[in-house]
Order: sequence, then C-alpha cells, then structure tokens
Amino acid sequence: MNNFLKKIIEDKREWQKMEARAKALPSDYKIVYHEIQKYMWKFSSGGGMDIVAILKDLLGLFEEGAADGKRVLEITGNDVAAFCDELLRNAKTYTENWREGLNRDVMKKLERN
Repeated sequence: MNNFLKKIIEDKREWQKMEARAKALPSDYKIVYHEIQKYMWKFSSGGGMDIVAILKDLLGLFEEGAADGKRVLEITGNDVAAFCDELLRNAKTYTENWREGLNRDVMKKLERN
C-alpha cells in the first residue's frame, strides 16, 4: 500500500509540473492544449497514464514550436481533431477496449456454434 501511495503522490506532482508548463505557454497554445486535453480524456482507459504520456510529449512539442515562433495551428494543422486522433493511435483507449470486446465476443459465440 505504501508504494501505491508514493506512486499516486509522484503522479500528482508530475501532473502539477505539466500544468505549470502548460500555463507558461503562449495563449494560442494554451487554448489548443487544454481543448486537446479535454478531448483526449474522453478516450482514456484504465488509469489514463497513456494519455498523460501523450500530453507530456505534446507539451514538449508545443514548447518547441512556441520557442521557434510558430503559431499553434502550424503544429497541429486546422483539423485539430485529426491531429488528436493521430496522437491517440498508439494509446489504449475505451474505443479500443470496445473494439477488442466486440471481436472477442463474436469469436466466442461463433466457436460455440
């Protein structure tokens, strides 16, 4: 149990550091980052740590873009949802769980026939 609590505290500290980094972004980046964040949480599964890792990488990308003087849409493109979907491609999401469940259920039922 002690290791579990340490992990939770460590994760919370990491999250707070990420939020501080996001707060330091230029306003256009901040807006897009928080909208992406809201969008991605809709798809997270389990503890959501896949999403946290993606958001951490996204912060790095946004910080780099801002440092290079780029506007945020030069990074994401105008279709921000498509950009997000590409980021989510390798994450474990609820939709992936539903897809796996559907395929598993179909195969089980077909094997019984």
